[in-house]
Amino acid sequence: MAPSQFDGITRRNAIKALGGAGAFAMAGCTSDDGNGGNGNGGNGNGGNGNGGNGDGGGSLSGDIRISGSSTVYPVAQEVSRQFAQNNPDVSFNLTRDGSGGGFENVFIPGDSDINNASRPIGDDELQRCRDNGIEPVEFFIAQDALTVVVNNDADFIDSISLEDLATIWSPDTMPETWAEVNSDWPDEPFDLYGPASTSGTYDYFIETVVGETESDQEIRGDFEGTEEDDLIAQGVAGNEYALGYLPFAYYTNNPDTVKALSLSESGGDPVEPSLEGAQSGNYPLARPLFFYGHMGKIQEKDHLQAFLEFYINEADEDYIAEDIGYVPASDQMVEDNLTALEEAIAGEYEYSA
Repeated sequence: MAPSQFDGITRRNAIKALGGAGAFAMAGCTSDDGNGGNGNGGNGNGGNGNGGNGDGGGSLSGDIRISGSSTVYPVAQEVSRQFAQNNPDVSFNLTRDGSGGGFENVFIPGDSDINNASRPIGDDELQRCRDNGIEPVEFFIAQDALTVVVNNDADFIDSISLEDLATIWSPDTMPETWAEVNSDWPDEPFDLYGPASTSGTYDYFIETVVGETESDQEIRGDFEGTEEDDLIAQGVAGNEYALGYLPFAYYTNNPDTVKALSLSESGGDPVEPSLEGAQSGNYPLARPLFFYGHMGKIQEKDHLQAFLEFYINEADEDYIAEDIGYVPASDQMVEDNLTALEEAIAGEYEYSA
């Protein structure tokens, strides 16, 4: 990355010097859940945010297309809603396509300005972006504690090891009943729920939990997959012997519907999923969340520059934790994101893993 042009100046107020509009005035939102971008229902706990660093009063106009991760969707929806309150001539189109689905079908073809992702962009995705003349600009937005859930009536289990999770989900083992994994568990068949294969959460779970397999499958195929994370909670709630995994924000959106399991790793003590565990890294399935901007469109669109500055500055607000359910970005992460935005506006950003 190029050196910062604003050494000694607070970057929160410096982006406008590169040509990005510094005022925030914005407009209508559309989203794929029919809520018009108001942040209510079916997508984590977004919608009650009290943050807002924009000072309004601008003259921005245009559209912004945001694709990708259902995990990051509640954050993008709430930040877009807040930006639109002060910027009525900027419109949003937000969809939940999954991290991979968003990259493949929307961002790489050049149809979206931003792609949300619950895992880093892959090498093949990066290459296809560049083959299409797109340089993806990475921004860190929050941290998640990926949560394993069971039915509330599953009194036989309060914690599980990553090793047992791998046994349950691996296509090489594919146990049919709980008792096949642990003799203290009931001899009842699994009913499994999780994200669809287009999801970054699916990719993360395979890489972190399931690992490499001997078969030609990444994960056992007999589970119910969806991009609607609330449907995972609903499915698990419907069967006493169900098991699933979902982002922490969607668990906190359904706290009375399903039970979260503590996780252990390599014989260690079980750790409950929590924002504190995600922030400290003590929770075994703590993970970063991202969004990626299209550098060419960032350079072309003043309203996109302004929105990205607003989005970045919102990333450390308390409502990210209190109302949505993720760990906010640190001050250093915000500064790093603003540096990336400066470089993108100047056409000097180059992604490196």
